[in-house]
Amino acid sequence: MQPETRYARLGPDRIAYQVLGEGPPDLVMTTGNYSHVDMVWEDPGIALFLRTLASFSRLILFDRRGTGASDPPPLDMLPPWESYAQDLSAVLDAVGSEQAALLAQLDASPLALFFAGTRPGRTRALVLANAAAKFLAADDYPIGVSAEVAEALLGQFDQLWGTEAMAAMFAPSRAGDQRFCRWLARFQRTIASPRTVQAFLGAAFEMDARPILPLIQAPTLVLHRRDYQFLPIAHGRYLAEHIPGATLVELAGIEQTLFWETPELALDHIERFLTGVRRVVQPTRMLATVLFTDIVGSTQRAGELGDRRWRELLNVHDELAGRLVEEFGGRLVKTTGDGILATFDGPGRAVHAAAALREELAGIGVQLRAGLHTGEVELRGSDVGGLAVHAAARVMATANPGEILVSRTVRDLVAGSDVALEDRGMYRLKGIDGDWQLLAVARP
Repeated sequence: MQPETRYARLGPDRIAYQVLGEGPPDLVMTTGNYSHVDMVWEDPGIALFLRTLASFSRLILFDRRGTGASDPPPLDMLPPWESYAQDLSAVLDAVGSEQAALLAQLDASPLALFFAGTRPGRTRALVLANAAAKFLAADDYPIGVSAEVAEALLGQFDQLWGTEAMAAMFAPSRAGDQRFCRWLARFQRTIASPRTVQAFLGAAFEMDARPILPLIQAPTLVLHRRDYQFLPIAHGRYLAEHIPGATLVELAGIEQTLFWETPELALDHIERFLTGVRRVVQPTRMLATVLFTDIVGSTQRAGELGDRRWRELLNVHDELAGRLVEEFGGRLVKTTGDGILATFDGPGRAVHAAAALREELAGIGVQLRAGLHTGEVELRGSDVGGLAVHAAARVMATANPGEILVSRTVRDLVAGSDVALEDRGMYRLKGIDGDWQLLAVARP
């Protein structure tokens, strides 16, 4: 008997999830961008793998919005990192889980890394299987695939998704089993449409989770097959070298998932790792997107309006800023006299909040400039500090009147969303080393 499928609520949307086993610990398993919590139980190999996980944990499975039994993605979809974190948080709240370990395979790994970085208090441990921080090659990351190969893969998924040919590619150890290939092809067609697959895979190719790796505080186990061709073992070694205290286990085999090729080896390592992990202490730092804003020409405007009217305008500004920051899921850290400092757990919502505040203030004749940067912040009671805070302030100071500027890190993290950016070139930020690429928000 498979576990009952339930729904967590996220606004008007429903997210399908299942719970199996008792734990502790709580363990969330995400195979990749696509899943179907009901159909996975039709394959004996996957069912055995899941039940084994549930023998030493309370196993939580869920379908991201847009896949499986969950609702379609909203029209104003956030970047994949943020939408995954939203979906998972809603599921954890629904099952009463304060802190969970995450088992992420393949293209779900950057999503899990983002969750662990932005929500360290909710992340007990990380297990990354056949994972990568970045899929595309770059000058400073030659182990990734070329843009040409990525384009060819997108074309392959477009033509072969949901066919027995692609099923054989996904599980080469089962390629000779026609019954299995027919089932896996049907499974693919059920979990997501070809267009959805294209969108998610394209967004995955744009992801770069490398800036997040040094900020991971959860104990981390990296499992990687030595002969998996698409993601060579170098990707696993890179993760283990750049995540503090991470452990790498190299597994024999060629398959991308853990389900069918020597699953008992991976399960043994996962059980030993998770049952030996202690509860994470209260975090003192986290990954966050920092927003600074400033009213343009505030001194001149105050002189024109006089003290009383200027105070009234600032009161309206503060109330409006507080409402919009909360509406977009952020935290108003403080007002700065003629601006604000706020933090968000995702850059997409931070950009939308800044754009909404700019538009609302324009309606009362107030012009805004804003700056955003994503990085590590130190938690100091109700305040925040650290380099990311200073960087966001310097980015804002560089912005022209009416402009919202973001750092390159923000650009990398909003890939796959409706945010459009225009390159403003390289800058030297006062008091901060190096050259910084800044971009202006063109949409929203």
